[in-house]
Amino acid sequence: MRAVLTVGDGVPVLGDRPDPVPGTGEVLVRVRAAGINNADLMQAAGGYPAPPGSPPDILGLELAGEVAATGPGAGRFAVGDRVMAVVGGGGQAELAVVHERAAVPVPDCLGWAEAGGFPEAFTTAHDALFTQVRLAPGERVCVHGAAGGVGSAGVQLAAAAGASVVATVRHEPLRAAVAALAPGVVAVDPEGFGRHGPFDVILELIGGPNLGADLAALATWGRITVIGSAAGRTAELDLLALMGKRATIRGSTLRPRPLEEKAAAARAVEAQVLPLVSAGKVRVPVAATYPLEEAAAAYARFAAGAKLGKVVLVA
Repeated sequence: MRAVLTVGDGVPVLGDRPDPVPGTGEVLVRVRAAGINNADLMQAAGGYPAPPGSPPDILGLELAGEVAATGPGAGRFAVGDRVMAVVGGGGQAELAVVHERAAVPVPDCLGWAEAGGFPEAFTTAHDALFTQVRLAPGERVCVHGAAGGVGSAGVQLAAAAGASVVATVRHEPLRAAVAALAPGVVAVDPEGFGRHGPFDVILELIGGPNLGADLAALATWGRITVIGSAAGRTAELDLLALMGKRATIRGSTLRPRPLEEKAAAARAVEAQVLPLVSAGKVRVPVAATYPLEEAAAAYARFAAGAKLGKVVLVA
C-alpha cells in the first residue's frame, strides 16, 4: 500500500509499506480521507514518536474510510461500513488498522473530507471541554486558536451546550467566519481578550505564553484546560492569583492514552456529538484537500496557518 512516511527531516514522503492485517477486535479500513494535525508536524520533524503498537513511520492521527476486513472477534462493524477514528499513527495510508472500540460510524451527512477531519478535532475538543473541565450551560468560555481544527470544533461544541463563547483569532480576515460557526460567538484579537471575561472555562490551544493572561481573565472557580503548546511549553504563574481564584488548570493529550480511555472518548463523541452533526448544528470546516501524492504540499499548507478548519489528505 502507499503511505505518507516520515524520515525525520520535517518533509513527509510517499512510500510503500506492507498491507496491515487486523488483529483481535480490529478492523481494516480502506482510508478515504485523513486529516493533518500539529502532532503530525512534530513527528515529521523527528519529535513526538508514535506510541507502542502504532506504525512508527507512517503519519496520521485520524482517518475515515470503509471497513475492508474484520479481525477475530470484531463484530461491531461489517465490511463496507463507513467509519472514522483517532489512531496512534498510520492514518495517512491507503489502508489502516483500527480497534473497533476506537471507531465511530460516519453520519450520512458527512463527505469523506469532512469525516477525515472530524475525529481528532472533535474528540479532543469534546474531551477537553466536557470530560476534563465539565463545561456547563450558561458558563462563559474562551477558545484560543479558534480558527484551527480543534478550536473550531470547541467553539461549536461549547455554543451547542449553551455556553457563551469568545473565540480568539489572530488572523483578522478569519474572524467573521469563526463568529459564523455558531450563534452568539464573538471572535476577537488575542491581544486584550481578557476584556471580554471573566471566563469560567478557557480552552488553551496556543501554549505557555498565554497562561498568565488566562489566569488573569479567569473567574473565581474557573478552569483552564491546556491541550496545545505550539507557542511554548513553559509558563510563569502567579500562585497567589491561582489560589485566590480557587482555579483549576488541567492538561491532557489524546494520542498516548490506553485503549480503554480512547474507547470511552469515542463513545462520548458517538453519543453526544454525532447527533449534533446529523442535525446540522455542528460542521467540519475544511480549508483544503490534497491527494496522498501531494502530502508535502499539504503539510506546507497546514504549517502556513491562516486557515479555517482542517487540511485533509484524500485517497
